[in-house]
Amino acid sequence: MKVTKFGGSSLANAFQIQKVCNILLADEDRKIMVVSAPGKRTKDDTKVTDLLIAVAKARLAGESYDKEVGAVLARYEEIADELNIERVLPDIEERLLNIVKADYTEDIAYLDSVKAMGEDCCARLVAYYLTSTGHPAKYCNPEECGLYLEHDEAGKAVILPETYDNLAKLKDETDVILVFPGFYGVSKTGKIITFSRGGSDITGSILAASVGADVYENWTDVDNVFAVNPNLVKNPFPITEITYDEMRELSYAGFTVLHEEAIYPVFARGIPLNIKNTNNPTAKGTLIVSKRTHYDSLVTGIAGDKGFCTVTVSKYMMNRQVGFLAALLKIFSDEAISIDHIPSGIDTVTIVLRKKYFTEEKEAIIVKRIKEELEADVSVDRDLAIVMIVGEAMANSVGIMARAASALSNAGINLRIVNQGASEISMMFGVSESYCSYAVRVLYKELFRY
Repeated sequence: MKVTKFGGSSLANAFQIQKVCNILLADEDRKIMVVSAPGKRTKDDTKVTDLLIAVAKARLAGESYDKEVGAVLARYEEIADELNIERVLPDIEERLLNIVKADYTEDIAYLDSVKAMGEDCCARLVAYYLTSTGHPAKYCNPEECGLYLEHDEAGKAVILPETYDNLAKLKDETDVILVFPGFYGVSKTGKIITFSRGGSDITGSILAASVGADVYENWTDVDNVFAVNPNLVKNPFPITEITYDEMRELSYAGFTVLHEEAIYPVFARGIPLNIKNTNNPTAKGTLIVSKRTHYDSLVTGIAGDKGFCTVTVSKYMMNRQVGFLAALLKIFSDEAISIDHIPSGIDTVTIVLRKKYFTEEKEAIIVKRIKEELEADVSVDRDLAIVMIVGEAMANSVGIMARAASALSNAGINLRIVNQGASEISMMFGVSESYCSYAVRVLYKELFRY
């Protein structure tokens, strides 16, 4: 059995949906299909998810949202007309309006529920279209199927353990194609909870793990994962095989081809993940596996991401104070702030974290507590990007760090932080946000010699 997930660009219009369905039907092992909301039809177009956000914002502002709802329905009407399945439109409109007009008590929860309708309505449409072509298909309601989520203290969606057992029952429905909306699940009380943008990747991974799929196919609009963002470098080096660990590191640092949280469910069950191109389905794509069989290059990939900050704590003889680091980390834990990296010295320790979680209010509380409870000096820097070099082959090689640091230095890029993981499959450099893309290009030129 294969679980297939198709992204928004693969479902942007009727032609693309026909193409996606042909891909699905070309392999009888493809039994479960996860769909995103329709993406952009052209470069200047608007994604359905963004249209839905406009709907929610209009209602939350107490304004008329008729125009915004009309824009969403027009997208589905255009697709349905071209696929000759207009009869599905009343069902889509009813579902959308029920959610849009529903009573709400929390703005964010309401926004989540409206955003999720992009995937939900698309799944209904695709299932209806497949059935109309003589291939019985079933729309799967995440609530009825038991895809249960909850928010943790940081507001992130967390998968409840029983979800896997609930969804495992889908593998018994062998006489029908199952079409599942990505991006969202529900709480035990029925409240819609979404993953972050791109979260349909996670839905597909959860389903693949639940049914014990042989492969999880993630269909997008590129032939491969590349060693670097193709928007930064022309004709970047293609990656044909990569491990879960390498992909996790690269996704964390800015690779957008796959959501970083989509790795764990399939990793935990050893299910290969194949990234393939909807517009070139015969291409082998990139295979993500537990253990690689070959290495195309010494370095697998280079990625950079902005939006980080540092909290540097200094205190003389810190290293001799038993429990100092534990007390420091507890302060961040008490404020529900997750930590990304902790480079340190004898008398200093630096906490690297995402700016979006470290609000000005959180900063004021944490800085005050560190000064008062730990009697230490604190400085905060909000201008940080991280650049990662990732590759399992680096663990058995000498000189990569020296080459990378030298190349960045020669390019005039000041290194604010340097950190290497214990596994030696990744190196992290902290630079000013304005140098992020430039640093990635410099490192790619040095390490791939283009």
